[in-house]
Amino acid sequence: MTEITAHHGLFKDTNLHVDDTGGTGRPVVLIHGWPLSGEAFSAQVPALHSAGYRVITYDRRGFGRSDKPAKGYTYDTLTEDLHALLEQLDLNDVTLVGFSMGGGEVARYFTKYGNERLRSVVFASAVPPYLMQTEDNPDGPLTKEAAASMTADLTKDEDSFYDGFTREFFSVNGELKVTEAQRQEALALCKQADKKAALACLEAFGTTDFRDDLLKVTVPTLVLHGDGDATVPFEGSGQRTHAALLDSELHVITGAPHGCNVSHPDEWNSALITFLAK
Repeated sequence: MTEITAHHGLFKDTNLHVDDTGGTGRPVVLIHGWPLSGEAFSAQVPALHSAGYRVITYDRRGFGRSDKPAKGYTYDTLTEDLHALLEQLDLNDVTLVGFSMGGGEVARYFTKYGNERLRSVVFASAVPPYLMQTEDNPDGPLTKEAAASMTADLTKDEDSFYDGFTREFFSVNGELKVTEAQRQEALALCKQADKKAALACLEAFGTTDFRDDLLKVTVPTLVLHGDGDATVPFEGSGQRTHAALLDSELHVITGAPHGCNVSHPDEWNSALITFLAK
C-alpha cells in the first residue's frame, strides 16, 4: 500500500490510495468502476500477479481510501490523476484496464498524453464511446430521463440507491449472478464514496463523449463485456467501441452482468491474461 499525490494547479494536492503487488513483471493498472474502489478487483489481483504481472490498483479521488476533495471530477482531471500515478511509479510498457467508468480515463489518456507509456489497453464493461442518448448519438444507452432519475434517487437516499444499484450491477434479467455476500461487499465499497464525488462522477461518465478519444487509440486493445449487462449495455457501449477500433479484440461473456469480473472471474481473468500474453 502506498499513496501518490496528484497536483492540480490552485487545487489542494490530492492523495490517491494505491495498492501495488510490486515485482519485476510488466505493469497492469486496474481502474475501477463507479462508485467502487480498487478493492473491487480482489478476484483479479492474485490471478494476474500469479501470472507474472505487477498489478496496481488505485482508488479514484472521492472514492474508497483516497482523498475526497470538493472539486476535480471531470475526466480531464481524473485522467491527470492516472498520469500522475504512472509518472510517480515510473511505469512504462503498461496495460491499462478500465472497468466501466474507468474506461473513460483509458480513452481520454490518449488525447491528453498519447501512448508513450502504454503497451495495450482493455475496455471492460466500459462506458465509451458515449453513454448519453442525444440527437447525434441515438445509440447511446442512457436517456436524459434515466440519468436525471439516478441523480435524484442518489441525492435523496444514498442507502436505498446503492442497494438497488448493486442489485442491477450483478443481475441479468433480474436474477442475481453473485452471492449475497459478494453483493454486500460491493455495497460496502459504495458506501465509502463521497456523495459530492459520486454525483459529479455520475454526471461525468453519463455525459462525456469519448468518440474522438477512441480515434486516438493506437495500441492493441481488448473489449471485454458481459452480454447481459443492464448497467452499461453491451450493444450501446462495448459493441460500438469494438466497431470504432478496427483492430481491437472482443471477448463477450455469455450470461454475464455488468459486474462480470466478480460473477465470472475465471473467464474474465483468462481472457485478460491471454490478451496480456500476446
